[in-house]
Amino acid sequence: MTSKLPAPAPRPLRAAFVALGGSLVIAACGGGGGGSAFVPVLPPAPAPAPAPTPTPLGTLDGSVPLVIGHRGLPGLFPEETQKAYEAAADAGADSLETDLHLTKDCVLVARHNPWLSDNTDIADVAKTNATVAARKRTVPGVRVDVTYPAIPANGPAKYLSDLTDPKDPKSVLKSLVVDGEDHTNDWSITDFTLAELKQWIHGTTYDAKDERPTDLNGKLPILSFQEVIDIMRAKAKATGRTITVYPETKNPIWNNAQAIANGCGPAGSHPLEDALLKAMNANDLNRKDAPIFVQSFDPVSLKYLRSAGLKARAVQLVDGNDIDFKTGEMIYVTTDDYTFVDGRPYSWTLAGDPRWFGAMLTPAGLAEVKTYADGIGPWKPQVMAHTIVPFKTPNKGMVEANTIKPTSLIADAHKAGLFVHSYTFRNESRYLAAVYKGDPKAEYLAYFRAGIDGVFSDFANTAFAARQDYLKETGR
Repeated sequence: MTSKLPAPAPRPLRAAFVALGGSLVIAACGGGGGGSAFVPVLPPAPAPAPAPTPTPLGTLDGSVPLVIGHRGLPGLFPEETQKAYEAAADAGADSLETDLHLTKDCVLVARHNPWLSDNTDIADVAKTNATVAARKRTVPGVRVDVTYPAIPANGPAKYLSDLTDPKDPKSVLKSLVVDGEDHTNDWSITDFTLAELKQWIHGTTYDAKDERPTDLNGKLPILSFQEVIDIMRAKAKATGRTITVYPETKNPIWNNAQAIANGCGPAGSHPLEDALLKAMNANDLNRKDAPIFVQSFDPVSLKYLRSAGLKARAVQLVDGNDIDFKTGEMIYVTTDDYTFVDGRPYSWTLAGDPRWFGAMLTPAGLAEVKTYADGIGPWKPQVMAHTIVPFKTPNKGMVEANTIKPTSLIADAHKAGLFVHSYTFRNESRYLAAVYKGDPKAEYLAYFRAGIDGVFSDFANTAFAARQDYLKETGR
């Protein structure tokens, strides 16, 4: 570089040449004593090295995996209550998950189970409220022959039904058998109007209830689905984040039979799904890009919704009964009623279809799911094989699994164009495999690294923190 200065008065020229870094630099400077000194000019500092390119994420579309607030934040607050949902959003949850049932007056409400004694304070209320006490269902269900081959490989030869009088469809309102599961001597959500539920019944903790806070049990009212939508929208506005709602058509065969008996629709109709579609349309949520995911364990429910005009994203949930800890394979068939509850969709039992949930996870099964859904929601051990090495017959199940390995499910689902949201992540040691050494964040990281698209979590705060660690790990 040459510096141009006004010509000085004639005097002897003094110059210094300083070679710096292979460059010749000339500098001049006048001093008070008439002399001059030559100071080296340093070259420009080198440009900073470009930031390393973040490691690509293994999700279907390369986006950040979702944190789904499973029933809100039930690890800290009574599940599916306003406090649980607001806390989940505040903790960083991207989605608020809820189970849907229809009340006696045909309103969608958020409650995990339709029998109420294990997730509300109804048993205590019944001690002083004669009206509530009188609504306990005490009529036992009846055993019905399966219509597929009654061989041991297909499970028990009979399943439990709430249709105690085949000639009277309203007889389903007398017993409390839900998808083959017996809850005689309990209360059904379908025997109460929304106003009655709000007046008398309040939410409680459910999973790990002996470890989780209980100070708010019985103090927070049951919510309608509309109220959950309103919470989602209010929190999205307050935080400036995209927050979605994630409703499940819970026990759709049972709910529809109950609703029809309660006058919510004609014989053969689908009041549960129709009510969901009506709510979605009323709230501008029936769009492909709407902030909602619709989920169900029963493909009949999702297929009906599609035929009835569902445009939003749908998720086929996939269940299982147990794990073979020697091989890591799933176990679907049992010798008891859980074959019908968790082994296969209940609609398959009624239709005489002996397949198991596992049929959905084969390449052919995933291709079928893709015709009506956008993603799958498998149980965690269907995504990550859990084994005990060296093998010993487990006494405590999952907590003894000391080895994990991703199955092919995420890759297979992504190949079919389906995202994968897995359930359910919890902090308590009783739910953690031994390999995680009591650290719930270690479990999340294993699934994030495997490419999971989303996690259903009872502790959205922990899931969010684990995701932050994962994103930092990938250079984000």
